[in-house]
Amino acid sequence: MDAKSLEELLYIEGEQMKMSEKQRLILNAAIEMFAEKGFASTSTSEIAKKAGVAEGTIFRHYKTKKDLLLSIVMPTVTKVVAPAFAKNFSKEVFEQDYPSYEVFIREMLNNRFEFVKKHFPVLKIFIQEAFYQEEFRNVYKQVFNEHVYDKFKHIIEHFQSTGELRDLPADTIIRTTISSIIGLIITRFLLMGEEMDEELEKERTIQFILYGVKQKR
Repeated sequence: MDAKSLEELLYIEGEQMKMSEKQRLILNAAIEMFAEKGFASTSTSEIAKKAGVAEGTIFRHYKTKKDLLLSIVMPTVTKVVAPAFAKNFSKEVFEQDYPSYEVFIREMLNNRFEFVKKHFPVLKIFIQEAFYQEEFRNVYKQVFNEHVYDKFKHIIEHFQSTGELRDLPADTIIRTTISSIIGLIITRFLLMGEEMDEELEKERTIQFILYGVKQKR
């Protein structure tokens, strides 16, 4: 991650992460190494080498590698990236008027793709470690419930009232929509990369959300 990208992470929404220059170097190195190799496969000696500091410098601040993940990466997640993710997401996507649910899905999908592309090194850590770190999952739940859920539900209920969407529980439609988009993001950025025809798969995902897999008659 270059200096400009790191600065964007540290100053999102006007909040500055307070840390020494060595801590900044360690943060940058940890983000790059965790994103490249994963948390479990990265050693503190590798982080120290990449940061240009002694390994003992890391352990003066953090007792274990997990403490490093939680004490450096997690504050970036909880105080800066996650709230900004949800607030910007809510403002850019949910505070708009849409003529149809399909148009709404397109906007949401394209918005999240651009966000992932911009902040991929850190988001890759989130995606990888969410399966193993309960702290990460709790952050996701909190920011989603605080900034996104009610507005998402309102949009669904609106299009149900117009007859466009089936009379299913809003939570079911939310879960189906989000899981389809997240699945596409994981496939694109973690599994297939640029081998995927991104625009074609976006369109297929949108059609799947709207119509499922049943043959039209």
